[in-house]
Amino acid sequence: MCQICSHALGETQSAVDCCLCGAPSTQAAFARIEADLNRRAMLGGTAAVLGLFAGFGLTPHRARAQTPGRPLLLSNLRYFDGHSPALIQGRDILIEGARITALPPTGQGPAEAERIDCGGRAVIPGLIDAHWHSTLVSVTQLQAMTADIGFVHLMAGREAGATLLRGFTTVRDTGGPAFGLKLAIDRGVLPGPRILASGAMLSQTSGHGDFRMTSELPRVDGDLSYSERVGVVAIADGRAEVLRRTREQLMKGASQIKIMAGGGVTSLYDPLESLQYTEDEMRAAVEAATDWGTYVCAHVYTPKGIQRALRAGVKSIEHGQLADLETVRMMRDAGAWWSIQPFLMDEDANPRTDPVQRAKQEEVSAGTVQAFEMGRAEGVNMAFGTDILMNPTGASSQGRQLAKLTRFMPPLEALRMATGAAGDLLAMSGDRVGYEGRLGVIAAGAMADLLVVEGDPEAGLDWLDQPEQSLAMILKGGTVVKDQL
Repeated sequence: MCQICSHALGETQSAVDCCLCGAPSTQAAFARIEADLNRRAMLGGTAAVLGLFAGFGLTPHRARAQTPGRPLLLSNLRYFDGHSPALIQGRDILIEGARITALPPTGQGPAEAERIDCGGRAVIPGLIDAHWHSTLVSVTQLQAMTADIGFVHLMAGREAGATLLRGFTTVRDTGGPAFGLKLAIDRGVLPGPRILASGAMLSQTSGHGDFRMTSELPRVDGDLSYSERVGVVAIADGRAEVLRRTREQLMKGASQIKIMAGGGVTSLYDPLESLQYTEDEMRAAVEAATDWGTYVCAHVYTPKGIQRALRAGVKSIEHGQLADLETVRMMRDAGAWWSIQPFLMDEDANPRTDPVQRAKQEEVSAGTVQAFEMGRAEGVNMAFGTDILMNPTGASSQGRQLAKLTRFMPPLEALRMATGAAGDLLAMSGDRVGYEGRLGVIAAGAMADLLVVEGDPEAGLDWLDQPEQSLAMILKGGTVVKDQL
């Protein structure tokens, strides 16, 4: 058994063996991977390497594919378009290829279309998690920082399929080595959501992304930590280094850039109220991202940190639960987005055993309710995210976390934060989005990402906690990936 396997997961995770590095089947799989990687690299390059995942049962399962040349017509339904305050009736949804092409009046779709009777159910856009870590959600913190990166990626591949089956057809990945996973999903090798990847999170020395041990200090120029080598973080100090690391992520295909602008809960050394990155350093990242046609999002909780980020041109504040009224209004006036999560110190909170981490977690939780209330009252652009992080048993709560927003707002307003509003946030990446068609809405020209649900979205969202039963059909890009109608 390896050191990672022997790491105790804690009482809440005891039922899940999420490593199994020493199991014979795992060792055999690793041997197959190594042999197949070498063979495919010689014979076919990257495209061939991606094909190896097919041997592990990770290939997409299509419940129903469009007949070539025939559009799909969803009928007998009512739908939420991603923005309107009520469900819309009297129309069907016409899909050709990957997109919605029209919303014809009921019964007036083309005769040649293949019809899907939704049985009067509600249809909503595919969900968007605007703060997700595709490669870091289903491993523990110790595994993320020390385990073989191949294991981390295989766990991420498995989790991607589960994410899609929870109804999340798109995620904005706010940090981690997700480019390979994104490529595999986009090429049809793996099932999973669309990924708008940030790549490595940029952190100053001692910042929220610096997970080195103090015994590794002082740093020697050019000496990278493990988390840097595998693309989890990029430690950068000073304008020149921030420019370099930002441009590296853009070169890899980042849709947006993520920086650490203040203290965090997961990290051990930085106080929650600490300010991280000078305004000039932040502006360097903003300038590089702007030159590439995209933007910077910033992890930060406190008023001073948020205000500094906004002055530097950051367009999306991640978390921000400790913001005061002045800062909330500054976000609104800047037209910035508030990517906020329901951190409530309940059963779904990311597990923390270290007393320093737990104290910071409780402080953030205490500000969550007021943050939602102020954001709504002041008219800030708000989008939903979960930030389920290094929590193998927590990923399944993704839909439940969205349902919690009904504590602060009506159900369709909450749903808008994970559909139309989140889609507007993602659109700030411009051409760096990497996908054609609007996301998060049901409209002509939008991507055909649709959920047919067993529940009433106007009455509540609790049904999101049981996607196996409540999601009767899932379409991603016009392909039916689940069909229980």
